[in-house]
Order: sequence, then structure tokens, then C-alpha cells
Amino acid sequence: MTDAIATAAEAHEADAMPRRIDVHTEGSAIPTDDLPEAITKKPVQQKSPAEWAYERLILYIQNFEKQLDNEHEVAMGFAGGDAGILRIEGLGFYDPDIVTFYGTDPTGARTQLIQHVSQLSVILRALPKAAKEENSPPRRIGFHLISELGTK
Repeated sequence: MTDAIATAAEAHEADAMPRRIDVHTEGSAIPTDDLPEAITKKPVQQKSPAEWAYERLILYIQNFEKQLDNEHEVAMGFAGGDAGILRIEGLGFYDPDIVTFYGTDPTGARTQLIQHVSQLSVILRALPKAAKEENSPPRRIGFHLISELGTK
């Protein structure tokens, strides 16, 4: 068996460091931090599609949470379906191609979404904190997830 021959463009793309660019209509783009070492220490081509999607989702969730006030927490709407909304309480992946979201729906029912990376389409939403948590600080799952990346 022989190795596939890559074009110059494919080789360049495979060696590129991941980067993120966000531009907004208001003229004041939300700053995107440099990518954490936990994400850049392993080359992209050595990651499964699930691991790579998982890491990027963490960054999007964390950045979204930075924009929220103390009365709101991140939730996820299911794009393209009638499944509703999930208050994100956990995120995981199963190599090579599954991403899993854990949380509760608006009624408080435990909810889990298991999704193939090729079908990944997520809407991040700001939901008011649950009534029982009104006097407590908002939960910020993105910061917990990013700290866990460094321990993998």
C-alpha cells in the first residue's frame, strides 16, 4: 500500500495552524483570544473529526458566555428540528465522529443529544437562569470545558 500524494495546496492546508476569525456588523468585533495550548498542542490532522469539532464547540460556547450578563446562561437550540432547547451542562465526543451534548430542557427534564459531526448544526442561545438559581452566579460551562482540555 502506498501513501497518497498530496497537492501543494493540500499539504499547506494540513500544516496550517488552526485559526478563528469573527467579524460583526456592529463594527466592534468580539475579541477572539489566541487558541489555548490544549487545542494547538496536537496537530489537527492527528485529531478525529469528533475531537476537532468538540474542541471548537468549547471555544464557541466559552466566547458566547463571555457576552452574557449574570442573569443568563448558555443553552443550545437544535437547528433544523423541533426538538427544542437544551441548557448545556456537559459536552463530550466519541471517536471518531460523534459529539454529545448533555443538559436539561426548559421543563427541567434531563436531555442528551448525540450527533454525528457531519450533521452538526447548533444554535447557541442565552436563557434566563433557572428560577431556583436566581440568586446564585450563572453556570459557565465553557470555562469548565476549556480547563478540562488541558488534562486530556
